[in-house]
Amino acid sequence: MWHSVLWIALGCAVGWMATFFAGASAGDATNSAISSGDTAWMLSSAALVMIMTPAVGFFYGGMVSSKNVVSVIKQSMIILALVSVQWVLVGYTLAFGPDAGGHGIIGTFAHFGLRGVGYAPDPAYAATIPALVFMIFQAMFAIITPALIIGAFVERIKFKTLVVFTLLWATLVYDPVAHWVWSPNGWLHALGALDFAGGTVVHMTAGFSALAAAMLVGKRMQKTTPAEVANNVPFVILGAALLWFGWFGFNAGSALASGALAASAFVVTNTAAAAAALVWVGLSWAENGKPSAMAAAIGAVCGLVAITPASGFVGPIASIAIGILGGAVTYLAVHIRGKKIKIDDSLDVWAGHGIGGLTGAVLTGVFAEKAINSGGNNGLLFGNPHQLVVQIAAVVAVGIYSFVATWVILKAIGLWWPLRVTSAEEEEGLDMSVHGEMAYRS
Repeated sequence: MWHSVLWIALGCAVGWMATFFAGASAGDATNSAISSGDTAWMLSSAALVMIMTPAVGFFYGGMVSSKNVVSVIKQSMIILALVSVQWVLVGYTLAFGPDAGGHGIIGTFAHFGLRGVGYAPDPAYAATIPALVFMIFQAMFAIITPALIIGAFVERIKFKTLVVFTLLWATLVYDPVAHWVWSPNGWLHALGALDFAGGTVVHMTAGFSALAAAMLVGKRMQKTTPAEVANNVPFVILGAALLWFGWFGFNAGSALASGALAASAFVVTNTAAAAAALVWVGLSWAENGKPSAMAAAIGAVCGLVAITPASGFVGPIASIAIGILGGAVTYLAVHIRGKKIKIDDSLDVWAGHGIGGLTGAVLTGVFAEKAINSGGNNGLLFGNPHQLVVQIAAVVAVGIYSFVATWVILKAIGLWWPLRVTSAEEEEGLDMSVHGEMAYRS
């Protein structure tokens, strides 16, 4: 009996919400300010960014042991589902809604459930596409960011912990930082920080949160490197290739229009990725005596991370420099993390995304040109050393906040249940012990 009452109550609640929001988010589908070309490009870009989240699953899944492949890919897919709903309900309004209190910290609940977000453009963000298109494009950024973190605690995270952590982290870390940097009222935006497509908002938040998560979740029972246990190198390469492909939507789509700026961002994104891949292959070859396929894949991703904040502000030559420097710094960071810090950030999320995003954000303050993007600013090499100071302030603020907030979230979760699986489950592998599914059958 009570089951029927529950379902009736749930149905009534959903029906009330649908009635409440009906019309409030529609607007005029024939708004004359909308560009069909820009809208088509942005919808395509959103789809490109969406494919990056399962691509992360393949990229990470190929690096772990064969008994944990399903768990890693499953984690990326469940994050896609969780954050898609969270973003519609509260994420978008906290990140891009009107500022709460005028301090540039967080948005209000004015757009709760996408109320008021519809077909009409929001000129504060993109004047030629429906606000609904801008929303779904940004949703894909919010989705992939926590998916990046899973590389820090693969093979040992409790699934319940991951679900709760993802929802809390998206709400308490990603949404505020997105507001700081990308909202016109955000305090880092007002300071003049430049982040075209997420070097701080996406990669630094993920990377420095991963460092905190790896410390609190603890080391694996058998600590290994991806090179030692990678179960499927073709998966790693496939994941990297899909990430590279999707990154064109990530960076060029951040122009929010299908014009010259998108073309410029597309070119520098590809160039930086190529430069960093070559750097990683060269350094790996020199170190190990063989040109590693995994090094090429990982290096390309690190180059993509480094160019992300700068992609709408720099030219092709600068992108080569960013790719080379980003590749070298991330390669060094992997060695420092493994040999000096000795924290089991299993797939080096901090080194690749945290340090890669930091490097790219700082170099934006060096190479940015207002001639490329009038909405940006000149960097150090173009007569404006102040921009470098601003970029450094931004990376310090984002890095510290991400680390501390993640530490607090996981400590709070740990008060209720364990952060990691039992030793028996870890020994068996999460594929069978948690999900009851196998990646490969003999």
